[in-house]
Order: sequence, then structure tokens, then C-alpha cells
Amino acid sequence: MSNIKDIVQEKYGEAARRVSTGSGLPADCCSKTSCCEGAASSSCDPITSDLYDEAQKSGLPEKAVLASLGCGNPTALAELKPGETVLDLGSGGGIDVLLSAKRVGPTGKAYGLDMTDDMLALARDNQRKGGIDNVEFLKGEIENIPLPDNSVDVIISNCVINLSADKDKVLREALRVLKPGGRFAVSDVVVRGEVPPEVRKSMELWVGCVAGALEEMDYIKKLAKAGFDAIDVEPTRIYSIEDARQFLTGEGVDVDAVAPQVEGKFMSAFVRAKKPAACCAPVCCS
Repeated sequence: MSNIKDIVQEKYGEAARRVSTGSGLPADCCSKTSCCEGAASSSCDPITSDLYDEAQKSGLPEKAVLASLGCGNPTALAELKPGETVLDLGSGGGIDVLLSAKRVGPTGKAYGLDMTDDMLALARDNQRKGGIDNVEFLKGEIENIPLPDNSVDVIISNCVINLSADKDKVLREALRVLKPGGRFAVSDVVVRGEVPPEVRKSMELWVGCVAGALEEMDYIKKLAKAGFDAIDVEPTRIYSIEDARQFLTGEGVDVDAVAPQVEGKFMSAFVRAKKPAACCAPVCCS
């Protein structure tokens, strides 16, 4: 594949097909959904595991849970209210959309946006099995959201924005579709501080196969440039170098040598921001 978008689409389409067919993953992969091929498949996955409690999972179709490829639980942190309209960027198998639909209730609406046909088919099947009506799954790209200006109360996303090659455009689009005062509340992979490029590349491969995680301050600057305010980055899970030891060793990295430069710098984080209440789409008025 020639670009990031094609790679992401191929990987996530394959994950959806594995869940749909029940074919599973390589025998040496201890994650149910997200191990990559090759060396990554031998590493356990502390990123996608144990994100949802049993009460949340119990009301959802099994395949919605199995298809979760995120690194956080934005629906638990976004403080969704009855009657709100929510948009999940990169909705995958639909778990966060279905959870959001329950939180906003029958007077609210939850949209899921995904570019992968196999994931959309799986998500719609999960919606049908869950019997949840206030949900709509849309085909499209997060850089070009197929919704009108000022139409959404809350945007959530579960470790998908880091996969975009044009994060600035994603954030501008998010601001456009949010209503004035609307909330940006996403889980994402974030880097805290400087990491040597070669080590960063290997860690990103471990974290998400094709992850393009932003440095924390870069994320904050991009949100501000797009027009957001009230920006906050809250770590939710900090990855240990020991978790990645087997994979990094397989990639030819001297783990003991780089540990001081890496330990504690890669994390899942909950990223919050707001569209100013006096903001007019598509750009804020001065």
C-alpha cells in the first residue's frame, strides 16, 4: 500500500473480517483483536485490554466488544448527557457509538464515521443485534466529515486521530461540525517529551501498528490553531518499556540502552477541548 490511509484501511478491514468470521488471530497473539503480523504478534497488548467494565460490555453484542481496537474509553470520560448528538470519529465495530447512544438516550443521537466497508458492515450488524435505534453509521473520512456545520454536541474518538496523515484538517473539521460550546473528548496515543526518531518509530509500531502519535504540546498547539479552547490532556494509561521489551528486541532495539529515553513517554490520554461558545462555523469569529 502506498500511503497511510490505505494501510489503515487494510489493517482495520482485516480486523473486522477476523471478528465477523470468528477466524481469530495468530496463536502467539494474546490480544483478541489487535496484534499485527510478524514480530508484533508475539507481544501482549496492554493498550487495548481492559478498557470497558463488565457492566458496559454486558449490554452489547459480543462482536462489538471483540472489534474494539482503541486505547481508551472516551464514552466513560466525555460526560454525555441525555438528548445530545455525538459523533465518533473512526467508529470501527461500533462499541463507543452504541455506548454513547445509551448515554444520550432516545432523545439523543449517536453517529459513527468510518471509511472501511467491513467495519461499517460489522458495526451495523452490531447495532441491529443490540436493538439500538438512535444510531447512524456513516461512510467517510475523518478529514472530510459528512455532516453540516454546527450539528454535533460532542465529538469522541478512540485512538484514531493519531492514524491520520492530516491531523490539522481533522481538527478543523471537528471544530466545524461542533455546535458553539460543543465538546471535543477523545482518547488518543500521545508522546510526552522528546524520543529518538528510530526508537519512536519502533514504539509507534508496537503501540498501534501504524500509529502517528503527536507529542503532547504539539497536540495542544494544533487544537488551539484549529480554534479550540479549554484544552486539557489527561494521561489514562502510561506504557512501560517492559511491556514492549519483546517486540522492541525483535525490532533490533537495545531496550536497556534506550529505556531511560522512553520510559513513561508513550501514553494513552484523554484529550479535552471546547469550541468557543461565540464561535461561528466554519471558522471562529474574532
